[in-house]
Amino acid sequence: MRIIKTAAVVALMGSCAIATMDVRPAAAFTLGDFIRAGRKKPDAQQVQPNQVLPGVGGMIDPQQNMGAKPLPKVTGPKYYTYKAEPLRRISTDKLLDPVVTGSVRNDALPPMLRTPLADARQFLPEISVRATGDVAKAVEAHYGARMDYIWIGAEGVNSKAKAAVAVLADAAKVGLDPQDYAVSVPADTFDRGDMIAREKELLQFEISLSAATLTYVQDTVRGRIDPNKISGYHDFKRKSVDLLPMLDKMSASGDVATLLNDQNPKSAQFAALSVELEKLRADKSVEQRVEIAPDTLLKPGQSNPELANIIAGIRLKGSETLKTEHAAVLAAYQGAPEYTPELVAVVEAFQKEHGLKADGVVGQASLRILTGGDTVSNKIDKLEIAMEQARWLPDGLGDRYVFINQPAFTATYTDKGAEQFSMRVVVGSKTNQTYFFQDEIQTVEVNPYWGVPQSIIVNEMLPKLRSDPNYLDRMGYQVEVGGRPVPSSSVNWNGSTASVAVRQPPSSDNALGELKILFPNAHAIYMHDTPSKSFFKRDNRALSHGCVRLADPRRMAAAVLGTSVEDVGKEIAGGRNKALQVPVKVPVYVAYFTAWPNKDGVVEYFNDVYERDMYMDRALDATRDARRAEG
Repeated sequence: MRIIKTAAVVALMGSCAIATMDVRPAAAFTLGDFIRAGRKKPDAQQVQPNQVLPGVGGMIDPQQNMGAKPLPKVTGPKYYTYKAEPLRRISTDKLLDPVVTGSVRNDALPPMLRTPLADARQFLPEISVRATGDVAKAVEAHYGARMDYIWIGAEGVNSKAKAAVAVLADAAKVGLDPQDYAVSVPADTFDRGDMIAREKELLQFEISLSAATLTYVQDTVRGRIDPNKISGYHDFKRKSVDLLPMLDKMSASGDVATLLNDQNPKSAQFAALSVELEKLRADKSVEQRVEIAPDTLLKPGQSNPELANIIAGIRLKGSETLKTEHAAVLAAYQGAPEYTPELVAVVEAFQKEHGLKADGVVGQASLRILTGGDTVSNKIDKLEIAMEQARWLPDGLGDRYVFINQPAFTATYTDKGAEQFSMRVVVGSKTNQTYFFQDEIQTVEVNPYWGVPQSIIVNEMLPKLRSDPNYLDRMGYQVEVGGRPVPSSSVNWNGSTASVAVRQPPSSDNALGELKILFPNAHAIYMHDTPSKSFFKRDNRALSHGCVRLADPRRMAAAVLGTSVEDVGKEIAGGRNKALQVPVKVPVYVAYFTAWPNKDGVVEYFNDVYERDMYMDRALDATRDARRAEG
């Protein structure tokens, strides 16, 4: 029985569920019931046989399942066709009002714009500038209340405007598209016989540059892409940007370039991404590649003629830090086939910096990186996407936080601004993806119950239960219907499971292992232990139902609790289900970056396990198209 039970649990091991689309969760038996410490569990057999509960009809004869309705299916979130924010024309005709009402004297305007108001009324409505709704409103509000200019003066385009244009033209350095902020700059020389045309050109430039700088500010602060429009797996409250004061600040600023540049994220991670992007763009060299026999499998102590190509690949693909640390070994190697301990150490370092198991065994995962990996253009694309996504996060992640990077399959703990440790994790499979969001860690639960999500009940348990209603009883699970404990065998599994709750009591076989770390969120995602330790040995660890399994859960629990691993062990050894409150809530970023710097500031690249970069590229393309569209 023990062997069968363990196998069943491992088969259902993904502890977290995909979101329910067409099946409602049980209303009377919530996640709070599952995690409440010290909850006394009623004896399922105390329910009287004659009590009628929803979905319960006494002992069910398996023969009743003959002719049952087709099995339902719970599906997860979807990816969307990204719809970019459209542009609209700024209502320049309304900008005349202050001048018409005399709130600004004609002699207060730049000399070349001191024209009869009749002339202004003729050409100001012809000024055509398009922007997003927020930017357009801010420009209209600013110039609707005043008609002093920011970017033009008696001699035409002023020095402040030239500084702003230079920043916008350099937007690629911070991962943005300079074409989104391109403005036609009037020439210094012009036909003085056609002052009306000159006035129109300057006013067009004034309004255009104000719109462009505000668009740049908004993009640098919150990003061009609304993450929640990409998929149901993205969950971010989009940042709000107060644009109206920015025009006043730029008008008053003596250094508008610094003012604009300061709107970009200031975190060390963003700076590292920016430096890496500039370096790769400056790299004009032709990319080299190495060829290694595709069936190569090299283990420490063996000899293989492909070793020379493997070391050549490390020289080509390894980081400068790696090559510096192992310079002597790499310089001494002359192409011999013997895989010596010194060369094993080099390979292990290479594997570690690429997120592989650092065991010195060169197999298919190592070969993919040595012979392929990301091209320079691939890396640039990943960097631009990473910089866009970094803008969704707070500007500076904080002095203390947990950062889970799904493509890297790692969770790191940072305290006092320095990374304290990093560990391997297992995240959701491609069909049960982990979400991309941020939250705060509040509780560590030891000896936890596993509240089986509706998606697992419907998609994985129900097929077994229709043929074997005793399945959950035999496996030791607890079943409740409408909040009342019942035997699994008494539930009509041919009906709706909406009011049915299933949980697994604490045990060595529990899918959550010894503990779970909770940061309450709408997706029921958390970090936890697992009895299935072998999964951490794999390079691709997208294997769960959506939650994050930790390779060293006691260490992470001790860190967020501010205690020792030994104290956490004592709580677990007590054997009682218990919720331990985190003294100070810890920010947690359940993130998705295919390019991200390590603790040394070296940018590492990872496989796009969920193909989310592809959807980001589509969203960026849609945004470019919307911004280039003719109005």
